[in-house]
Amino acid sequence: MGEIRVAVLQFPGTNCDYDVYHALARVLGVHTELIWHTLFRGDRYDAVILPGGFSYGDYLRAGAIAAHSPAMDQVREMAKEGKPVLGICNGFQILTEAELLPGSLLPNDHLRFICKWVRIRVETTRTAFSNQCQKGQVLHIPIAHNEGRFFVDDRTLKELVENEQVVFRYVDERGEPTPEANPNGSVSNIAGVCNLEGNVVGLMPHPERASEPILSPFNSNDGLLIFFSMLNYISRKT
Repeated sequence: MGEIRVAVLQFPGTNCDYDVYHALARVLGVHTELIWHTLFRGDRYDAVILPGGFSYGDYLRAGAIAAHSPAMDQVREMAKEGKPVLGICNGFQILTEAELLPGSLLPNDHLRFICKWVRIRVETTRTAFSNQCQKGQVLHIPIAHNEGRFFVDDRTLKELVENEQVVFRYVDERGEPTPEANPNGSVSNIAGVCNLEGNVVGLMPHPERASEPILSPFNSNDGLLIFFSMLNYISRKT
C-alpha cells in the first residue's frame, strides 16, 4: 500500500482546519494537506475531511453556501468511489446541505452557542469512521456549535435506525441517551450519522480537539479512534 493522503478542505470562514491537520499530520503522522476549496482535486486523495468553522459566515443557513462549491462535486465523486468522507460540525452541516447525508442541522433548542465536553455513544462500528470503536463505547469529545440540532421526520428516523445509519448519540455518565444528556435538542439524541454505504459520516462533536490527553479533562484521546478508523478503512480497501 502506498502512502495514505488526506485532504482537509478550506472554505471562507473555516477555522478548525489546522486543528484537524495537527491531529492527522503531527499526532498520527499521516500525509495531510490543507486545500482551498477551489483548488481541490479528489482523485489525488484517499480521504477528505470537511472541518468545522463558519463557512461563508453561515449566511442563509450553516453550510448552505459551501454546499454549492465546485469542490463538493469532487467530494461526491469520492463518496461514490467509496472513499472516506468526514464532516465535522460545520462540515456535517455542509454534507447535509449537499444531500450527501440525511437530515438537517437546526439552531440549538435554547438558541445559544454551546461549547463543552460531552459523552457520545458509538451506535455502529460498520462505518469508515467508527470501525476501531466498540459498539456501545462511550467517547469524551467536545462540541462547539450554534446550529447542531439534528432533525429528521419520524419516517426518516425509523429508516436511519433500521439501516444502522445512526453512528453516535449523546449520552449521560451511565451511557444512556437521556434528555439531560442532549445538549442541543437533536432528535433521538443523535450526534452523528452516515450514508447507507457507511463511508460518509458527519458528526457535530470535534474529534480533532480530543486527539491528545493534554487537551482533555478526562485525560483521554478518544477522538483519535475516529481517525484510526479512517486509516484502517483505507488500508483494508487498498
